[in-house]
Amino acid sequence: MKIRLKHLGHYFPFLLEMYRYKRMPGAEALSWRNMYPCIGEKTATTSFDTHYFYQDIWAFRKIRDSGVQEHVDVGSKVDFIGFLTTITRVTFIDIRPLQAELENFTSLPGSILSMPYEDGSLHSLSCLHVAEHIGLGRFGDPLDPLGTVKACHELRRILAPGGNLYFGLPVGRPRVCFNAHRIHSPDQILSYFGDLELKEFSLVGDDGHFTRNTELDRGRTAKYGCGLFHFTK
Repeated sequence: MKIRLKHLGHYFPFLLEMYRYKRMPGAEALSWRNMYPCIGEKTATTSFDTHYFYQDIWAFRKIRDSGVQEHVDVGSKVDFIGFLTTITRVTFIDIRPLQAELENFTSLPGSILSMPYEDGSLHSLSCLHVAEHIGLGRFGDPLDPLGTVKACHELRRILAPGGNLYFGLPVGRPRVCFNAHRIHSPDQILSYFGDLELKEFSLVGDDGHFTRNTELDRGRTAKYGCGLFHFTK
């Protein structure tokens, strides 16, 4: 670990605690090469990413309550996938396959722009905080201004009549934050999914609060909210 002199003041509390710990009876051995400074974690509350935290709970509860025996997810957070395998069989599709050993789990390489499924074949499908990245090159994919549109069309194609799609992404004033993600208005998303029926719109607002079954207007006026859409065909 290298500590520059100009940063010494920042690290001083850490160095003091290290010295105090080293002098305590029964303390484990300390050496510089094993230093692993963790600074700034003395907080009043536990921090968390409100988008991912609430969206994963939202989708997990809906999939559990639906009672489906099989579910397909496209590119969502792997923690969500792992928990989901405890209640149903899960197939995870991603351009970067998840090499994990789990019961009720299958991982297949694939693109959200060309899914390995027939038209109208999936009864339970999720895609959370994924479609906003498509076409920006962040994950090695080719640049495409219509990436999100094409991703939504593909999800709509493979959803079965009567099937459920749980979809989430940033909502607010439409714009691109290159090359991280896009932000879409709820109206754009509704148009991308065409004839699918919106069963529920929920929102993680700019203030980090989660509201279930709220008005689309709240998503339209957000700066960087997380819109959660439950569609059916």
